[in-house]
Amino acid sequence: MRNNLEIPRGKRTKLYRFLEILPGAISYGAIILLFLLSWLDPVIGAIYLFIIISTTLIKAIGIAYRTIQGYEVIKHAERVDWRKRLEDLEHPHEAYERLRDDNNKSYHFANHLENLKIMSAMPKDYPAPSNIYHVIIMTAYNEGEEILVPSIKAVQNSTFPNEKIIFVLAYEARGGEAIENTAIKLSKDFKGVFRDFILSKHPMDLPGEIIGKGPNLTYAGHEVAKYIEQKHLPAENIIVTSLDSDNRMAPKYLDSVTYEFITHSNRQRLSYQPVSLFMNNIWDAPAPSRVIAVSNSFFNVISTMRPHLLRNFASHSQPFQALKAMDFWSKKTIVEDGHQYWRSLFFFRGDYSVLPIRIPIYQDAVIDDTFWKTVKAQFIQVRRWYYGASDVAYVGVRLLTKKQNRVMPFWQLFPKFWRLLDGHVTLAILAPIVAFGGWIPMIMNVASRDMIAYNLPNIVSVVETFASIGLIVSILVSLKMLPKPPAKYRKTKKISMIVQWVLMPITSILYQSIAAFYSQTRLMLGIYMEKFDVTKKTIKK
Repeated sequence: MRNNLEIPRGKRTKLYRFLEILPGAISYGAIILLFLLSWLDPVIGAIYLFIIISTTLIKAIGIAYRTIQGYEVIKHAERVDWRKRLEDLEHPHEAYERLRDDNNKSYHFANHLENLKIMSAMPKDYPAPSNIYHVIIMTAYNEGEEILVPSIKAVQNSTFPNEKIIFVLAYEARGGEAIENTAIKLSKDFKGVFRDFILSKHPMDLPGEIIGKGPNLTYAGHEVAKYIEQKHLPAENIIVTSLDSDNRMAPKYLDSVTYEFITHSNRQRLSYQPVSLFMNNIWDAPAPSRVIAVSNSFFNVISTMRPHLLRNFASHSQPFQALKAMDFWSKKTIVEDGHQYWRSLFFFRGDYSVLPIRIPIYQDAVIDDTFWKTVKAQFIQVRRWYYGASDVAYVGVRLLTKKQNRVMPFWQLFPKFWRLLDGHVTLAILAPIVAFGGWIPMIMNVASRDMIAYNLPNIVSVVETFASIGLIVSILVSLKMLPKPPAKYRKTKKISMIVQWVLMPITSILYQSIAAFYSQTRLMLGIYMEKFDVTKKTIKK
């Protein structure tokens, strides 16, 4: 167990199976318990319901505060001249002497000044910005140029020097002749733009691999390792960023990552997590997809303000040396991004964390050819995300193993395990209990005509009204975060961006609760999801 980072395939141990069943068992049990307690005694049922509902109110207040705070922090980080900061790091002593009497009192500047002071005292402990290289691995399956070119150009338009960027287009052989031709054409079109433009073709059906993004990333990682060795590049100064085909990084992202990499002495034991915002095509997406896209963007904004809870999601950056040491990403899970956090945590025996980068990487909201195809595609995407419940067993079995075999102390890992389990259970149960829980004590006690049971729906609605403060704040902030609408849309389109939030109860149940129950049920039954269902990318003309 100590040295094994892999997810088991085939038959699991009894403990592993128990932990796979655990999230679904608790989720189903929480719903059943509300019916049972309400049947035994409506007062006990009401108390149980209010314990759950009260968390909604508390979280709503937290969401409102963190959303505003996170939005302001991101906007401030985007205003920082990270390129100038990196120039200061080239000669930290001279920069410190020049800036020490500056009257700028902002947090970012004070932090920069402190970094310069520390680096002036120990210059050999920090690599120079001019010695840093970035490897961008962009995965592709069957996407066309209309998707890939804007994403590649976003990297090209980075404020980080292109001659220090190695771009890798990692495409799937199973994508067929179309992606092969597209990849070859792109390598010609972007020849000379970066230090190198490398094509990595991931073969089909390699042993020990599921059909997913992780195997493609790992195969490309090994290709990068060969390239670095051949070119005699400094492996310790290389940062790798994984991107999906629709990901468009903000221009300052690589500079910001470089700055954090240099100024942290434990740089090899960190990964660098941007704020993922699903805003690329938000004006074109149908209302249900917009609600999901904006909600997930808010979740990522809030997460960046809670670094101790932050885990890898979608695109992220990690030092090449660390990735190579742990054999890059997992080849056995469809949620390789979130799982990479746990792989890294156990590989470094608990000495690992995720550092928030407050610069966005923009992604697509789900759009398919028709409305109903989009509804289906959106569900497929979120059920894949919520299959992250599979990590409960992966973490739990390492928590409950014998003391001499643990890679990190029990009480250091237990809070992380508990938050992981609680998060997936909450995803499943909260929406239906908030929507329908107030009626259950009344339904289960029709004959008794208990006053508490009959008044409970009204009481719950009052609590939900107070909880809606989080939704109101989300609406206001979402309007400020929206990109400029395409010329084809009238100003009245913005009204639909407000009205769409009436769908929140429906999307919460369909795309949160049902998707979470779906994934947890498959884990309970041992019907594992071992194929990455690609979400189709469609551009509206």
